[in-house]
Amino acid sequence: MDIRDQLRKKPLRIGISTRALFDLEAEHSVFVRDGVEAYAKLQRDQEKSLIKKGSGFKVVEKLLGMNDAEGEPYVEVILLSKNSPDLSLRAFNSIKEYGLNIKHGSFTSGRTLAPFIPSWGIDLFLSNDTADVQAAVTSGTAAARLVNPPEVDLGTYYDEEVRIAFDGDAVVFSPESDQIYKDKGLGAFFEHEKKNAEKPMAVGPFGNFLKKLSKLREIHMTGGGASKVRIGIVTARNAPAHERVVYTLRAWGTPADEAHFVGTNSKAPILQAMDAHIFFDDQEKHVLGASSVVPAGHVPGPHNPDEPIIPAG
Repeated sequence: MDIRDQLRKKPLRIGISTRALFDLEAEHSVFVRDGVEAYAKLQRDQEKSLIKKGSGFKVVEKLLGMNDAEGEPYVEVILLSKNSPDLSLRAFNSIKEYGLNIKHGSFTSGRTLAPFIPSWGIDLFLSNDTADVQAAVTSGTAAARLVNPPEVDLGTYYDEEVRIAFDGDAVVFSPESDQIYKDKGLGAFFEHEKKNAEKPMAVGPFGNFLKKLSKLREIHMTGGGASKVRIGIVTARNAPAHERVVYTLRAWGTPADEAHFVGTNSKAPILQAMDAHIFFDDQEKHVLGASSVVPAGHVPGPHNPDEPIIPAG
């Protein structure tokens, strides 16, 4: 079966909460401060008012732009919301106003969204809700908690592209090497990675999503090895530990368009130069640092979220 037919038969599905797609922080503060009735009244009063774009808006818009005008879509976006069906009207009014092709959704009136993520066959779940994101990760779905977006819309170098950046260990790759760093130190980590340089790493929480995203990348190759779907790895690994990243991506058949091995340097300037539409990392310090220049999401591990996250990746 042709790769286009494969992706049309089983499209890349992004599940996103209303608070991740739109900037609803002011409304959410009313909910926290004054309760559900005041929140519901506010939403109904503003039913026809356009909602501002949130952290996940740009990457959703860009991914939907990878669909052909004709035929079944390669990418579908499912709106998942704890709002009531009544209050969903404002979100869909804004979706229509922005010209986003989003037709499906679930609205649970305050109940957790977690059971509906596998029901929809979601490949990537984006939300501001820590509990829902953690539940999605625990069930095996790639998921990230988005933080507040940059105050300004940064960069428009290549408007026809979608650019998605990932951390390495404990995001795209398994946390096995991180655990060696934690248990035995940096020297043991480098020795292990040199010894296993050509041995592919196991898949991390975003590994399967990356593999499916790579199919979309292949569909949109424009010649000369370039694609309108641009994938970047921005990792704290540096030489000699970088080799295993390259060999793993080669073995998976998921080549990255960019790889940045930053060591102890800040990731934010690299992400700004890449002009990424979103970045995923398992360490909150990197997510918060990146969020000043690009939309960013924290990828929690399957471990207890109260445990400290080790400094690697």
